[in-house]
Amino acid sequence: MFGTLIRRKQNLRPLGDDNVAFESTTFSLSTAVPKPAERRDDDRLMAMLRVAKLIDQTGREQLIRVRNVSAGGLMAELGHPIEVGTSVSIELSSQKIASTVVWTREGTAGFKFDQTIDLGELLAGRKQRHGFRPRPPRLEVNCKANIKLGDRYYTVDVHDISLGGLKVEPIEEYCLGKKVVVVVESLRPVRGEVRWFADRKAGIVFDQPLTFEELAEWVGKRLEMATLKASRKN
Repeated sequence: MFGTLIRRKQNLRPLGDDNVAFESTTFSLSTAVPKPAERRDDDRLMAMLRVAKLIDQTGREQLIRVRNVSAGGLMAELGHPIEVGTSVSIELSSQKIASTVVWTREGTAGFKFDQTIDLGELLAGRKQRHGFRPRPPRLEVNCKANIKLGDRYYTVDVHDISLGGLKVEPIEEYCLGKKVVVVVESLRPVRGEVRWFADRKAGIVFDQPLTFEELAEWVGKRLEMATLKASRKN
């Protein structure tokens, strides 16, 4: 399922860096949906593609890596397959865009927006304002994680995860600002820092962002397990 994406070398530059993300993602003033093109396998370029979030009709979420955007649609790398004709919502630069899958090819898909978008507004939305950096898209999840802080360990619930961090609870306020090591089920241990705290919930920012391949594979495994459990019940 993930062979096309996972066989690629791990990216040398973090995908969560919004300063370089749009330098490689191509924008067009056309209203046509971008067509399939030859793959760009250069790791440097792949690392600079914009990452967005896709939500399908069942509410399942995945990250996509955007290659081309027009006023009428976009072309993107997928974390896992999706069928032509599926209605989806794409979260890009804090905008949620209703779309439909119109073609697929070897891990890539074309999405037609339900309504033509204003590219100027989309591009303006990704600019930094007064030092504010847009957060990478977050995937809502429901799983456990272990957090190591010094010589103490905590078991917490994970509410959402992105390439750059996650939100967990319960956790104590004294953890705020502390360095931690996070292990989320089958993901590798990740070092980070507790950046905010409120009502026993906390946001942890990773020292080094996860790669698109890592998170896509992890999400895919969770979807496969959920599908398997559902089939057993039936």
